[in-house]
Amino acid sequence: MTTDSTTSGGRAARPSFDRAAAVTRSLLGYGVLAGAFYLVVGIVQGLLRDGYEFTRHDLSLLANGPYGWIQVTNLIVTGVMVVVAAVGVRRAMRPGPAATWAPALLAAYGVGLIGAGVFPADPMFGFPPGTPDGPPATPTVAGFLHLVTAGLGFVCLVAACFVLAHRFARRGRADWAWYSRITAIVFLAGFVGIAADSGNPAIVLGF
Repeated sequence: MTTDSTTSGGRAARPSFDRAAAVTRSLLGYGVLAGAFYLVVGIVQGLLRDGYEFTRHDLSLLANGPYGWIQVTNLIVTGVMVVVAAVGVRRAMRPGPAATWAPALLAAYGVGLIGAGVFPADPMFGFPPGTPDGPPATPTVAGFLHLVTAGLGFVCLVAACFVLAHRFARRGRADWAWYSRITAIVFLAGFVGIAADSGNPAIVLGF
């Protein structure tokens, strides 16, 4: 919002509407919605889909079966929201450390989510019902591309957290710097645990 000091009659002017700032806030809002949207849609599916277990199956497996299109849509829509939010981050950040790389990495994470939706994960670990337990004997091309796009997206998200941590630290915001570092480390640990196929229920559920 901007104001003029006086009007022609000497009275204080009313604040004028800052359209650019409003647009930026709207774009950033998608970043707030993206995570909640993905989790709510995924959790509801997990509660309703036969054979799905939160401690054994990651949410990507919901893209299989007769209702798999719901999770595919969930991934794509969430990815689009992350990309839109990345545009907002770029608009909101003044020139300085992370002003270029942070939004670029966040956008890459969004593209990775979109790719993970376009290329569904292979059925495994008994889901959907009737699928053999354990990983697929022969991964499909789509399943391989799912791992690649999702993996690259996750790496970009972790990198974005560290880039933002550096920016916050240089600006004297130690609280947000540590929050960003811890977020990166926790997410990286969960991703490594899933990628290593540890089967640990706590890791699967946490991820």
